[in-house]
Amino acid sequence: MTSPLEPMLDRNYIVGQLEALLGIPSPSGYCMDIMKHVEAEAGRLGYRMEMTPKGNGIVTIPGQDAGRVIGISAHVDTLGAMVRSIKPSGMLRFTPIGGYAMHTVEGEYCLIHTRDGRKYEGTVLSTKASVHVFPDARDWKREEANMEIRVDETVRSKEDAQKLGIAVGDFVSWEPRTRVLPSGWIKSRHLDDKASVAALFGLMEWLKREGKVPACTLKLIFSTYEEVGHGSAHIPADITELIAVDMGALGDDLSATERDVSICAKDSSGPYDYNMTTRFVELAKRERIPHAIDIYPHYGSDASAALRGGSNVRAALIGPGVHASHGMERTHADAIVNTAALLLAYVMES
Repeated sequence: MTSPLEPMLDRNYIVGQLEALLGIPSPSGYCMDIMKHVEAEAGRLGYRMEMTPKGNGIVTIPGQDAGRVIGISAHVDTLGAMVRSIKPSGMLRFTPIGGYAMHTVEGEYCLIHTRDGRKYEGTVLSTKASVHVFPDARDWKREEANMEIRVDETVRSKEDAQKLGIAVGDFVSWEPRTRVLPSGWIKSRHLDDKASVAALFGLMEWLKREGKVPACTLKLIFSTYEEVGHGSAHIPADITELIAVDMGALGDDLSATERDVSICAKDSSGPYDYNMTTRFVELAKRERIPHAIDIYPHYGSDASAALRGGSNVRAALIGPGVHASHGMERTHADAIVNTAALLLAYVMES
């Protein structure tokens, strides 16, 4: 099933933006480079982005009803890690940034980002990394204390690592391993939530290319601390509706697929606004957008953060279906483009 809105959007542009975003390391708290990209691309499209004190970006798009403001939030920050300590062997103990199971990063290549701008490659390993050496290597529990990063330099001691400029508090980013297949399948780390950011760029590109004005003023929020819980905890006071655009979780008794737009009715923070959620469902049906309504029991969003932060807003949550979230993720370009299409339908008529 194809939505009549889908061909209006520039699929190649959206996927190209996603590839660019995935190529820029951005664990929560280390989003300077990716925000430069977001600001530059927004500017290339003719939009100005304002930066908040904590590093979020806001693009304002005036609408026909200037007195009504809808916020649309997607987050550029991802899972990652930080150097917790340097062991006498020169191996790095790390502390996670964001919530993930340790087995999902075992064997992953990474970058260590020093405070003076140097970058070193490394590999995440169990402290019992070889079955030829440790008889219990297979059963060794994958938890923080039992994991470490091997630095791909000549490092045999703590002093060797320190001479490279590596120190406690350095950020660590995971290699995304992005693959965009001709069939439309996209697999990569950090589709949560860069796939949604790409959908927002698709929306902006269409509005600019077609010279269209949304029904009301839009404030697109690119947040930088969602993975640690406070990305959009503070939003502009004139926003009355907030749409969090974030990946749709798949599996167990959830009904969405990687080709669907997932519409979340409830997550760990409670139910989303009845009228907004219903409107998204109605529009998805009308525009023939493949979608599913689901409940995420172990999930929170930028809208959750805004509500918990005291914002007096109505809120909804939608996004492209993503398999194996916080692991080796996969989605389809259809889900990303159709997320942009559903946003387009909402903002042009609301």
